[in-house]
Amino acid sequence: MTDFAHRILLWFAAHGRKDLPWQQNPTSYRVWVSEIMLQQTRVTTVIPYFVRFMQRFPDVQALAAAAPDEVLQYWSGLGYYARARNLHRAAQQVVAECAGQFPTTSAAMQALPGIGRSTAGAILSLAQGQSQPILDGNVKRVLARHHAVAGWPGQASVLKTLWALAEQHTPATHTADYNQAMMDLGATVCARHHPACATCPVAATCAAYAQHNWQAYPGKKPRQAIPLRTTQFLIIRDPAGCVLLEKRPSHGIWGGLWSLPELPTDQEPLTWCQQQWSVVANWRRDLPVRRHQFTHFHLDMLPREYELAQTPLQVQEADVQIWYHPQRGITPGVPAPVNRLLDELFIQEQAT
Repeated sequence: MTDFAHRILLWFAAHGRKDLPWQQNPTSYRVWVSEIMLQQTRVTTVIPYFVRFMQRFPDVQALAAAAPDEVLQYWSGLGYYARARNLHRAAQQVVAECAGQFPTTSAAMQALPGIGRSTAGAILSLAQGQSQPILDGNVKRVLARHHAVAGWPGQASVLKTLWALAEQHTPATHTADYNQAMMDLGATVCARHHPACATCPVAATCAAYAQHNWQAYPGKKPRQAIPLRTTQFLIIRDPAGCVLLEKRPSHGIWGGLWSLPELPTDQEPLTWCQQQWSVVANWRRDLPVRRHQFTHFHLDMLPREYELAQTPLQVQEADVQIWYHPQRGITPGVPAPVNRLLDELFIQEQAT
């Protein structure tokens, strides 16, 4: 065990987090779900989602047997929905090909959809007690600062160096505590902004601390102009006040979720409604523009509300369109920004 690992473990014994929901009964399934949820998402955000998810899908068999729409419903609001789709596919694969038992090697674990080397290492170490390194965002930051590893971790050469350091420091014993400690240290002490270096257990040997230059590590991703997309979001109301939702394709942004129909800004919604159902639509109002930020682009949503003179039968006969109203008790998986828009609409109507 390196001196670095020894000091990390001593710090964890005194200050590490030991009461997180997924730390209780840390089975491979529970650790796996938590690790997927925690990708690019804060612990405080994940906790209530994890608790609800486990109540509905307590084991991999329950998750594998669920309908994709229900899985997405329980994921709605966490974002990065490909994670949920991969989670469901991986559960089905574990049940169908592994008799419901998770793999015990990193290579076999990485063969499951949505599981990379770091996630595999977390499952194998935290749930199965194996000595496997991890390298999530928090661990990258701790190692990059401690060893003054210059450059953006998304570059192959930088990533290779960080993995080598992770392997070097991961102890043969007490690996679960060490890996959890590294994640905790990065989240609570070696934070992205304003790190608490005075309380860090490895500050004495930290190169960034010695340089008084923690801001330089890890290196930032090269800046690129973020494109802006603009689209019309149609709020189509039937005579009963319900709103039309469409199921999005399984791949891409908000894949598999239910959302409002979208049209390019140069397409006329009234004409679209006529072509879709041969019914008359009446414009009600245009709502303020809403901007939603994705990782690779910004989306300006132009909500436009219309009323149909009659309910088209085509919607009732389709399996990719539904009429939604919160009082009907059916809550499909809806993207968070669309869900907020719908909530505001129906709350306004109740108030009036």
